[in-house]
Amino acid sequence: MLKKKEEDEGVVVNPFANLEKSAVLQEARIFNETAPDVKKCRHTLTKILFMINQGETIGTKEATETFFSMTKLFQVQKPVIRRLLYLAIKEMANVSEDVIIVTSSLTKDMTGKEDLFRGGAIRALCRITDSTMIQSIERYMKQAIVDRNPTVASAALVSSVHMLLKGNEVVKRWVNEVQEAVSSENRMVQYHALGLLYHIRSADRMAISKLVAKYTKSSLRSPHATCLLVRIAAKALEDADAGSATSDLISFLESCVRNKSEMVMYEAARCLGQLCDAKARAITTTAVSTLSIMLNSPKPTLRFAALRALNKMAMQDPSLIQIVNHDLELLITDSNRSIATLAITTLLKTGQENKIELLMKQISTFMGDIAEEFKVVIVDAITNLCKRFPKKYPAMLSFLGTALREEGGVDFKKAIVEAIINILEENPEAKDTCLGHLCEYIEDCEHINLAVRILHLVGVEGSRSTRPNTYIRYVYNRVMLENAQIRAAAITALSKFGASNADLLPSILTLLERGLYDTDDEVRDRATFYYHLLKDQQKSHINTYVLNRLPVSIVSLENTLLSYTEDESQHDVPFDLKTVPLDTSAESSRLGISTAGASTTASSTSGSVSSGSAVAAGKSGVSAQDVYAEQLAAIPEFSDLGPLFRSSPKPVELTESETEYVVRCVRHMFANHVVFQFDCTNTLNDQLLENVSVVLETGDEGFEVLNTIPIARLAYNQPATTYTVMSLDEDAS
Repeated sequence: MLKKKEEDEGVVVNPFANLEKSAVLQEARIFNETAPDVKKCRHTLTKILFMINQGETIGTKEATETFFSMTKLFQVQKPVIRRLLYLAIKEMANVSEDVIIVTSSLTKDMTGKEDLFRGGAIRALCRITDSTMIQSIERYMKQAIVDRNPTVASAALVSSVHMLLKGNEVVKRWVNEVQEAVSSENRMVQYHALGLLYHIRSADRMAISKLVAKYTKSSLRSPHATCLLVRIAAKALEDADAGSATSDLISFLESCVRNKSEMVMYEAARCLGQLCDAKARAITTTAVSTLSIMLNSPKPTLRFAALRALNKMAMQDPSLIQIVNHDLELLITDSNRSIATLAITTLLKTGQENKIELLMKQISTFMGDIAEEFKVVIVDAITNLCKRFPKKYPAMLSFLGTALREEGGVDFKKAIVEAIINILEENPEAKDTCLGHLCEYIEDCEHINLAVRILHLVGVEGSRSTRPNTYIRYVYNRVMLENAQIRAAAITALSKFGASNADLLPSILTLLERGLYDTDDEVRDRATFYYHLLKDQQKSHINTYVLNRLPVSIVSLENTLLSYTEDESQHDVPFDLKTVPLDTSAESSRLGISTAGASTTASSTSGSVSSGSAVAAGKSGVSAQDVYAEQLAAIPEFSDLGPLFRSSPKPVELTESETEYVVRCVRHMFANHVVFQFDCTNTLNDQLLENVSVVLETGDEGFEVLNTIPIARLAYNQPATTYTVMSLDEDAS
């Protein structure tokens, strides 16, 4: 379309880069001409399709006017115009009104003799047809499914899949025609027909078993259809009970491993590898040996696919693929960096202890040539490797320290810092080495959050090390050279050194004294506070405010302070720290309960928030108390209750786990109210419960039920939460 000079070759020019929607829609008026220019119409249709695919929104009125103008192009018999017209109808069907006006024109093209028009017409017609109109074209669709022209048959089959997924049950009556299409000699028609047949029978487990049994015994011509059948067989194998049917399915998958088609071989080996932990453990060697052959393929895509399958198997059991470690080591030097990176990460999961130093050296050679997301993957794999071989931490720390000093984004640096901290926590012998790498990094750290976290860690761990004076220089440099937020963190870190080491206290007081004249209020206040605290040498105050962490939740403290400052009626009373909920993670650690358990409890009991968010909150250091507080704050009925004071640490089981309805209770205490959270699970797959709530009998204990928030719908095996709010009398409290 655009001619370029030789010196401009290789420069990509987008002819539609600066399109204006109003100008293009104005240009669409040429469709209304009696004898429209084919070239101009083709160009305008292309512009409209480009705008829609780039996310440009077209109003309903504009879309309807343009759509009606496009319908005039049915008088043009050029194949290019007609095919572009079909595409435009499909794209604008959802935003235009009265699109069914083109039904007769599309039906005419669908049943006509021009094969170039029929396939596109079927796709466009099925896009604009709803469940009330589908019966009018049912006869034509049945004929198209068994049509001799593979383009027409594939178009009808794929369109039927889309209609079936939208809920059109009429498609299920076309089983006979679809089964006939599965026997087609055309590979693509066979693939599409098998896919439609599977979707029709997907709700019937017995029908799926018969489908698999029928076609595993017959040879499908299409490798695409065979791959689909392999996936269906693997899914059936996961759901099947042990027996003869299981052995038949495994035999079929083993036979596909020896198929002539590479894609079938790969798909069968991948599925067998995924089943290696369950019913197909004995045939793992077959899958691994097939994938190892593909590792030596000259095709990069096949090598990468085999590596991905082996990598997933290594996540389940690294010992399964140790026999291919030699092939993986050869791929480290592959010219394709994606393959080399994946080979490294797989080796890090399966590698042997005596080869770790060599692996670290090989990784260092190409770290600068790969994308940052791959670097993060490698760092995560090294972290897991260090957990397996803790004695090899010097080699891994050396690699991480070098990578930390090189250029990289915040995600990459954060991953390295997390890895070093994990090594420090799990290997007491590595403390000094880890702190040394982190201290060197903060000399040139560009990320404030990372620098603050490292300074806090150095203050806690460095002050208790055998050589605390080694780290004071790094910390004090931050007081002199960094911004206010980092300077404040450095002041706090210095106070920990002074509180933990009496011989260093005079030097620390001298350094803190210099911070008394800082230009920033926060830094100056911290320096003044810690200076006088350490100078007075009151052990109880030092333990409370310097060495020990706050017993309250930081997030809850922030929320309580905001509530206190916004409510002017409370300003006459001093702020009381006792009104802030305790940090359940700190209390759990004091009682010997892991934080992971607390986060798991929060995730399992939070019915109105996703379990993944609670687990992520636990990993990020947010306590279960904070998860509950955020959950309750999002409910409008609880907005007037004030800050959450405390939640019960563990849910109380109100029913047995084998009962029809499982109910667990979590109690949330507020200043004058108590909220009972009931997490309910329906274990009956044939019942749907509506308007579910728990009735409480208060008796004469000074409680009064104020409000109940029921569960609108409680479906099978989908936990949901109902709440009951009760008032708490002062005498009862």
